[in-house]
Amino acid sequence: MTIPLVVGIDGSPASLEAVDWAADEAVRHGVPLHLLHAAARDHEAFDVIDAASERVRESGRTVRLSSEVLHEDATTALVDEGRNAFALVLGSRGFGDLAGMLLGSVSLAVAARADCPVVVVRGAAEHRNARFGSVVVGVEEGEGSGTAVQFAFREVHVRHCRLVAVHAWSAPFGLTTPQAPSSYALEAHRRPPAQVLDDALRDASEQYREAPVSRRVIEGPARQALLEAASEADLLVVGARRRQGHLGLQLGLINHAVLHHAPCPIAVVPRI
Repeated sequence: MTIPLVVGIDGSPASLEAVDWAADEAVRHGVPLHLLHAAARDHEAFDVIDAASERVRESGRTVRLSSEVLHEDATTALVDEGRNAFALVLGSRGFGDLAGMLLGSVSLAVAARADCPVVVVRGAAEHRNARFGSVVVGVEEGEGSGTAVQFAFREVHVRHCRLVAVHAWSAPFGLTTPQAPSSYALEAHRRPPAQVLDDALRDASEQYREAPVSRRVIEGPARQALLEAASEADLLVVGARRRQGHLGLQLGLINHAVLHHAPCPIAVVPRI
């Protein structure tokens, strides 16, 4: 049995945009689409589900569709559902969020805790409707970007578009001052940023040989580099790590920033 792509809905405009995006994504990957509405109490829950289901059917997309209403906390329900999901898809804000919030509380909490990839659907229609023909992936130092890179290549494969791989770096303190360089600085000097990027892409690019890849090595803040690249992208992909002794994923400052400000849908992919 193929595990489904799950989209969380509450009837808000942002959640309906997420339904549209998720339906297209389910078609691309050939997986079922599961609509989930969760709230501790909601007398209109089935109306919300029915309206979203009808929206998918009327769009003409050919996708296996199922739906579910759970009377429990939305974050808990979605995280639990994500343990057996292809991915979770959420809108950027829901009905319960305060005016002026850049990202809804449920979306942020689920992105931080889920075991599967979480896509927060953001941005203008041109970004949500795959008009730019590119997927951006952020690559960090070390081996932690592997699952995000694999996810990004898979998206490029089913979308028939190009991958833009971004690695942002800053010269370590020891390389720019008269003091003796630290061991970290020496290691960074031995492994140039371009090599970091090439190493991170090697395995997935061997698997997806036909995928066109553009490499960007940028000296400067990662937040700025990723947001600039995402300004002409259909999807931004970042990794998130699980720390020893902590429950859930630790998103980090960069991921928090891009989740709040990305101009396109953003996928947070847990690292294995």
